Amino acid sequence: MSFNEVKNFINGEFIPGSSTKKHAVISPLDGKELTTFNESTMEDLNKIVNAAQIAQKEWQKVTLKERAQIFYKYKQLLEKNSEELTEVIYRENGKIHSEAKAEIDKAIELTEFACSLPQFVNGENMEVSKGVFCSSTKIPLGIVASIVPFNFPTMVPHWTIVNAIALGNAFILKPSEAVPISSQYTAKLLKEAGLPDGLFNIINGTQTTVENICDHLGIQAVTFVGSTKVAKIVYQRASHNLKQVLALGGAKNHILLLPDAHPEMASSNIVASMSGCAGQRCMAAATLLAVGNCDAILDKLLGDAQKIQCGTTLGAVISKEAKDRIEAYITEAEQQGAKIILDGRHTIVPGKENGFYVGPTIIDHATPYMKIAREEIFGPVLAIVRVDTIDEALAIENANPYGNACSVFTQSGGLANYVTENASAGMCGINIGVPVPREPFGFGGWNESRFGSGDITGKSAIGFFTKEKKTTTKWNPEAGINWMS
Repeated sequence: MSFNEVKNFINGEFIPGSSTKKHAVISPLDGKELTTFNESTMEDLNKIVNAAQIAQKEWQKVTLKERAQIFYKYKQLLEKNSEELTEVIYRENGKIHSEAKAEIDKAIELTEFACSLPQFVNGENMEVSKGVFCSSTKIPLGIVASIVPFNFPTMVPHWTIVNAIALGNAFILKPSEAVPISSQYTAKLLKEAGLPDGLFNIINGTQTTVENICDHLGIQAVTFVGSTKVAKIVYQRASHNLKQVLALGGAKNHILLLPDAHPEMASSNIVASMSGCAGQRCMAAATLLAVGNCDAILDKLLGDAQKIQCGTTLGAVISKEAKDRIEAYITEAEQQGAKIILDGRHTIVPGKENGFYVGPTIIDHATPYMKIAREEIFGPVLAIVRVDTIDEALAIENANPYGNACSVFTQSGGLANYVTENASAGMCGINIGVPVPREPFGFGGWNESRFGSGDITGKSAIGFFTKEKKTTTKWNPEAGINWMS
């Protein structure tokens, strides 16, 4: 599979960025160049906003039921082209085919939810006083933009694209510069589904492009998914420019393992959570808090992790820089006294010697104060911290600045509820290693994993991408007058 030059998508046409600065897109699989793209400028963004303003004025006049029909067609196109879209993700992101396919399946599910919006977005009408009626309706914001990360080139953009446009907005996508190819296919399929030009747009670039989006007065709302450091900057800059902002940051997810956990269920789920997508997801298991004597389960976990094969059941990490950073964390933990019981450093996949691979890594006897147990690694690395009690484990979980996810493995309903009630995390799991809510429930963490209010998916997204208009009406003069009318 070969790829054309990556371009911006402006008013239904693919147009190169106007800067002469070029960027290469490198495949993590083998370190080879896949394609290039030109950096974008404020002039490019102005063109997008101007076209989007014209298109959005007409689009918001279309009823929600009619707008949703586009996404029924789009869903069918995602299904029809699933195999090709999977291959694109595999090539540019490096995750294995089954994970790339799952990403397309999730994009389809997100599109299904957008199709159902007419059943969720219902105005209210109430007689609040004799002859006086109040009603409310949801009005689109105008132009919204999403800045998305490298780890899910198709799924994360679909957290916002389909809902935002179905709710009547025009949309600007800023893909990660590491994986901009998938978005080109999204543009083609939306156009094929019949979406009017100007409603979906792509602008490619790096930090300057993000800053331009945050500053542009023609954009009413911004979402961001990425590291906490950048999420804070985007939130502060865009909200300073009076935009509605929801910025999702990093995570350090904890799993509490209790001695009574089902060994097979616990081991398979924890291993899948720490190694899936090469650990490059904000819901990955990162620190395992083993409460009491869990040695038998930990032995099984180690055995299951040893079966993972880089290049077949474990994909590449995104870049050489990421590989070096992850391996540096492992080395530091070892130097600080932690025990490396499964070492994924210096992994080489035959035939892909120039690829960026880190094997599954398990670090036992880490302490809560080591960086490996506190900071987001974003790799297939699990740090085990041994504790005596559930409260000790919860104290460690709640002391971390993030609040994305927390899971517990146990066969006790009472203990499971105790953990979920007391964990400082927005998404909790019981015997589930990756506790991602499914539509219509929203995705979103707490604390320094989220800046802004609400969740980015599900019913919560309706409130983010719309504003409410309230109308009070009285037609009947015989109804009389009181303090409410």
